[in-house]
Amino acid sequence: MGLTIGVDIGGTKIAAGVVDEEGHILETHTVPTPPTADAIVDAICAAVEGAGKGSEIDAVGIGAAGYVDDKRATVLFAPNIHWRHEPLKDKVEQRVGLPVVVENDANAAAWGEYRFGAGQGHEDVICITLGTGLGGGIIIGNKLRRGRFGVAAEFGHIRVVPDGLLCGCGSQGCWEQYASGRALVRYARQRANATPENAEILLGLGDGTIEGIEGKHISAAARQGDLVAVDSFRELARWAGAGLADLASLFDPSAFIVGGGVSDEGELVLDPIRKSFRRWLIGGQWRPHAQVLAAQLGNKAGLVGAADLARQG
Repeated sequence: MGLTIGVDIGGTKIAAGVVDEEGHILETHTVPTPPTADAIVDAICAAVEGAGKGSEIDAVGIGAAGYVDDKRATVLFAPNIHWRHEPLKDKVEQRVGLPVVVENDANAAAWGEYRFGAGQGHEDVICITLGTGLGGGIIIGNKLRRGRFGVAAEFGHIRVVPDGLLCGCGSQGCWEQYASGRALVRYARQRANATPENAEILLGLGDGTIEGIEGKHISAAARQGDLVAVDSFRELARWAGAGLADLASLFDPSAFIVGGGVSDEGELVLDPIRKSFRRWLIGGQWRPHAQVLAAQLGNKAGLVGAADLARQG
């Protein structure tokens, strides 16, 4: 199979890209993300048609944020789009006239990194995405492991604190409440409120108020040595690394790949994650340690991964 199209459904835009067998994006087309579920299907088709114009396309892969069934056809539940048992594969196939594969967006990103990014050379890889929330993907024995019903690797909703913070999923104490972009902002605001004298740089980058602190301010302030910003990253990393240690007990991969917006800060967050991972790894002084690697494909991982999964059918 030759060229395929990958689709990434974002909160503000839907991106479609023509991808070759080497993972190179040859052409892209983006459209704004509309507000309604039905209109999003229309926008996906428009993005696919725009990207594929003038090329011979063999298949389409769509990365969707939500639970996708075991046949990779139906979105069972999407938290940010009102899709409930949405037959996305059938709807898009009828419109674009090409075979379509639907995959969870974090799974698609994990596959992209495994095939063309930081996971190359590894057979057993666990990916986590530290973005607004926390997602993940499992590749064991060179295969994407989706579980019997297609909804495996929802790592963000593993409960790490009994009766802990309320999560958007309705549960309490989920991992993503402690290791995610949202968590980072909460840590920084709490610390800046308690010790504003240690957050002068951080507060100066925003509007001077606790409520005005955003993720981009924390990153910039940490690079300038702001104590509150640096400590907030360390707290996030402590939870992220401890969670990876638990995943090592479950899957024993050779590598963890850390992606998502938070990971864009590189060693600022990866180094303390590695330290926390080593601290909490059971039997760590006697067993081999998985590598903890930075993702390489950035926000293109999901699009590239979805296209490659469509190629494989």
